[in-house]
Amino acid sequence: MSVVHKFKENNRNYEWEGVESFPLEIEGIKGAVKNILIGENERAPHFIMRYFQLAHGGHSRLERHAREHEVIVLKGKGVVQIGEEKFDVTPFDVVFIEGSELHQFSNLHDEPFGFVCVIPNLD
Repeated sequence: MSVVHKFKENNRNYEWEGVESFPLEIEGIKGAVKNILIGENERAPHFIMRYFQLAHGGHSRLERHAREHEVIVLKGKGVVQIGEEKFDVTPFDVVFIEGSELHQFSNLHDEPFGFVCVIPNLD
């Protein structure tokens, strides 16, 4: 089933019609909201496309797992840790994180930090 989710900006948040926002309340994650743009609901067999937004002081979990990540920053400024290195990122920077590589995204700035992350659908 092909689908189009129309973009809308709501105050400082990015949203898409027909896409729910999920605040992430998981150990090791702070100030994060996830939107699954393309995934199980669209019956996408190979990839999952997600949008994450991190509030000031927010971060993803510092973790490693088998899935690679392809990321494009859309909003604000952030820091991505890959292995032991940290990189400042801004809108339209792209990041590739190899599977099993230690990684984390953080927002040390006042404005929201948002990025699209594509992962393979391994389920």
